[in-house]
Amino acid sequence: MSIDAPRLAYRVKPFARAALPTPRPPDLPVITDAAAGAAALRAAIGAGRVAVLTGAGISTESGIPDYRGPSGALRRNHMPMTYQQFTGDPGFRRRYWARSHAGWRHIAAAAPNAGHRAVAALEHAGLLTGIVTQNVDGLHQAAGARAVVELHGSLARVLCSDCGDVSPRAQLAERLAAANPDFRADLVDAGVSGAEEPDGDAPDVRDAGEPDAGKPEVNPDGDAALAESRIERFVVVDCRRCGGRLEPDVVFFGATVPPGRVAAAMAVVENARLLLVLGSSLTVMSGYRFVLRAGQLGIPVAIVNQGPTRADSRAGLIVDAPLGEVLPLLATHRTREP
Repeated sequence: MSIDAPRLAYRVKPFARAALPTPRPPDLPVITDAAAGAAALRAAIGAGRVAVLTGAGISTESGIPDYRGPSGALRRNHMPMTYQQFTGDPGFRRRYWARSHAGWRHIAAAAPNAGHRAVAALEHAGLLTGIVTQNVDGLHQAAGARAVVELHGSLARVLCSDCGDVSPRAQLAERLAAANPDFRADLVDAGVSGAEEPDGDAPDVRDAGEPDAGKPEVNPDGDAALAESRIERFVVVDCRRCGGRLEPDVVFFGATVPPGRVAAAMAVVENARLLLVLGSSLTVMSGYRFVLRAGQLGIPVAIVNQGPTRADSRAGLIVDAPLGEVLPLLATHRTREP
């Protein structure tokens, strides 16, 4: 299986650190009760044709932390690795694959939560034009959703930047384990403190057993913090097909989403009569652009997120409550209207 050429040729932009969302204006109407929020959403959905846009917040109840929540990756004040760093420096690639090898199993073992299952139920009821997700964890599909546009790719796939071959991440995990027989991934569970950024860099951390070492955080892209001594000894493998450089099928910070994928996501929004944002702060343009497009077309926007978002002033309905509480109520009581 080969990846399309645009994926391998996407343009790299200078990296600019994304800010945390600003507080909401105090006079902005926000529903904080899950039941009331679900009732308001049922009314907003009406006869259907809803485009769903999801962010990391929908996966937190599956044990995957978000970026900008109270304990999110960006609040830990680390800088993410850029695509320029990954492609330009073998040391950065070793760092990425070592920490990703340690943390990916946590993502692979994660199970869909009630929010994922509720979104899949809404799709099965014929109420959605599609699901656009900024997540790379595959949990929407695991919950049974079918029409999913993975805006930022998937951790379940690995690409060769030279020949375009696509292979399963599980296969790479086996090869990395064979190449690093002394690599102790169990140290992640045993207590390495600190965490790295999405696709990215992290400060030096303590080995397990050192004072104040605690359970690590695994970020939304599956990377776990490791001691520098372990990273330096890690062996990276190349493409089994051509010997070229391997990379995860995710969009790094500093890189743009493939145009065809953006077009597919835009079609989901443009065919809708409501844009429903779930668990995203919309701080980066990657997701915010869909709110802007909805505004251009006169499509109303509803948001369910814990905490403020960049698009609060553009939304006609805001629910600030756990998605795992709001969405099951919505899916249970909402039936398609004739």
